[in-house]
Amino acid sequence: MRRRVVVTGMAGLCPLGSDWPTVRTGLRAGRSGVRVMREWDAYEGLDTRLGAPVLEFSVPSHYTRKKVRSMGRVALLATRATELALADAGLAGSSILTDGSTGIAYGSTSGSPPAMEIYAEAFYTKHSVKGIAGTDYLQFMSHTCAANLAQFFGITGRIVPTCSACTAGSQGIGYGYEAIVSGRQTVMVAGGAEELHAVNAAVFDIMFATSKRNHEPHRTPRPFDRQRDGLVVGEGAGTLVLEELDHARARGARIYAEVAGFGTNGDGTHITNPDVRGMQTVMELALKDAGLTAGAVGYVNAHGTATESGDIAESLATHRVFGDRAPISSLKSYLGHTLGAAGALEAWITILMMREDWFAPTLNLEDPDPRCAPLDYVRGEPRGLRVDHVMSNNFAFGGVNTSLIFTRWPGD
Repeated sequence: MRRRVVVTGMAGLCPLGSDWPTVRTGLRAGRSGVRVMREWDAYEGLDTRLGAPVLEFSVPSHYTRKKVRSMGRVALLATRATELALADAGLAGSSILTDGSTGIAYGSTSGSPPAMEIYAEAFYTKHSVKGIAGTDYLQFMSHTCAANLAQFFGITGRIVPTCSACTAGSQGIGYGYEAIVSGRQTVMVAGGAEELHAVNAAVFDIMFATSKRNHEPHRTPRPFDRQRDGLVVGEGAGTLVLEELDHARARGARIYAEVAGFGTNGDGTHITNPDVRGMQTVMELALKDAGLTAGAVGYVNAHGTATESGDIAESLATHRVFGDRAPISSLKSYLGHTLGAAGALEAWITILMMREDWFAPTLNLEDPDPRCAPLDYVRGEPRGLRVDHVMSNNFAFGGVNTSLIFTRWPGD
């Protein structure tokens, strides 16, 4: 019999805040987390000056130096979000974290950029190893979040680093779900994180994919809008505690939602250009895994980056699956594109909106691009809506696609 997987703990740190009440208030008020990053003036040729930072984060005083010396900001964000999520699940300090029953599926686009700078400057500019600390590599290694979480919390189950850029967080949740469904683990700490740095903005700036509205940060990004001019990079961390249903019930855990389905695939066509067919297929895979028809899904959380090719392709793929009946909106219009954290933060927020029977509109969507498919775009005001199933989609460079389906828990 297939094991069922539920969400028993969640937490996020994002540009709108570090707790759900604050984030909820920001979403309902149409508040943007985008800021002008004047420190980026130092980089010649970088056109965008827009980012979405987590403003209120500081390292908690109870984090010892020994625990954090191997962490850059990205791992610190991941650790704090996970600490809050485990407490929310009632599992902080539990023996299940250390007895092999709990694993980790967590990712980011990369490790901490400042630590990479130290290595690069020493090797390629100074041709020396002087000034490099033994912990610098640990801060920028690709699996720094997953590895540091295991060490910090003493987790001894499987570790699945998901370093797939914009699908890192959603693959973390999906692979965590699969580890429990298959009976390999009872609990999985799942999610993703990202650290804001000019180098992340530069990746997209060089490809002419960033917003240049430096004088009006509150007006961008504009997913699906005719006047969009590109994405804005952000940062944050989101953690979901996934648990096998019988185990959660036995300990009397609060259940937020059920993870009903997951799909992931590759386009196999182009490393950066989005593929409509691949996006369509991944949504269909998630529906099949959940045993649901498209008509059962009441809301779609879009990847919605506000790039021309991405918005158009995603809208066409979504229309092929749902037609014009499923309401859709993009949280990146508030948070910016938080890259490795996006899938986890968007899942966290989407689940909580479903529980509260409302969904945020896409901020700044005033005039839908006629080249996008005619979807039911949520815009203007939050939409009151009670649904039983929601889908959250993410797509990444390399042609990596993900789709997650969450189901309302009975009684909510």
